[in-house]
Amino acid sequence: MKSLIIYLRKLDWILIVSVLLLIGFGLISIYSSSLGKGDFLNFQKQLIFSAAGLILLFLFSFFNYRLFRNDPFLILFLYLICCLCLIGLFFFAPEIRGVKSWYKLGPLSFDPIDLTKLVLLLLLAKYFTIRHIELYRVSHILFSGLYILLPSVLIFLQPNLGSVMILVSLWLVILIFSGIRIKPFLILMLCGIILVSLSWQFLLKNYQKERVLNFLQPQLEPLGMGWSQAQAKIAIGAGGLWGQGFAQGSQTQYGFLSEPQTDFIFAAIGEEFGLLGVAFLLILFLILISRIIKIALASQSNFPRLFSAGFAFLLVFQIFINMGMNLGLLPIIGLSLPLVSYGGNGLIVICIGLGILQNIKINR
Repeated sequence: MKSLIIYLRKLDWILIVSVLLLIGFGLISIYSSSLGKGDFLNFQKQLIFSAAGLILLFLFSFFNYRLFRNDPFLILFLYLICCLCLIGLFFFAPEIRGVKSWYKLGPLSFDPIDLTKLVLLLLLAKYFTIRHIELYRVSHILFSGLYILLPSVLIFLQPNLGSVMILVSLWLVILIFSGIRIKPFLILMLCGIILVSLSWQFLLKNYQKERVLNFLQPQLEPLGMGWSQAQAKIAIGAGGLWGQGFAQGSQTQYGFLSEPQTDFIFAAIGEEFGLLGVAFLLILFLILISRIIKIALASQSNFPRLFSAGFAFLLVFQIFINMGMNLGLLPIIGLSLPLVSYGGNGLIVICIGLGILQNIKINR
């Protein structure tokens, strides 16, 4: 018992408190939008997801991260499981809004993409830990890209362009953190541009091109993505400094704001809690990211450093894209706000990652 208390004291409690407040903020907003619909099922499920995520955070803080570093077969096994789950979506997942992204498990759903992101981060951290001093060899760079290629293709075919962007960006960021030289990096960027151009000309069908254009220019679909983004901007503007009050936002409560519990929860928070509520949310995210970066800087070997830095990037990227979507600055690509939006998959996977980070902090 005494050793357990000593161990718990070593945890980063500032990080944990910021996570608790972010989850709590999300639950308040989900409850508020549930009032407008008169349906509290999502709120009840989010309570369960939150409890499960926090339990896993503490459990994984006891799981020695060195097992991932020292056992490549474990990571490869997890990678294979993720790829099989992504393949299985084409056969067993229901098609929702033209996308096959979730397994239906009774009242719950399972999206393997979030887990794939975490496993790929572990895999890339392991790969470049071994080979970081040989990044001048193009073969190492290209081979690492193969790990990204298979899940990216499977996710692209769903289609889910937003998640493909995250995986490719994660690979590039890990390359940069690993110390890739400028010349091979520029060559890689050039090859990527050529590949995208050739794909557009020869691989994509017309309906796929239309989806990409609507993805990049939501105003081309004024009653779809364009409508959603316009309503999000109206909601944020209506919030002003103080907000319209809990459960008082007209856009959120009367259904004008689409997906106020997932993609557009930031707009719902802005409408009901105003600029002050948004500022508080941003401060919590800054505290969380800064604690993760602190863990990365204090790490004494490459694997924990690369994992921590990559995990911080995943959160920053998703936060930036989600807020940009809500503000009308970026296209809508279906990325939720970490720890705040409704959804068990993303919440639980992030908590698992944070648990691994806690173990890294303690054991370094």
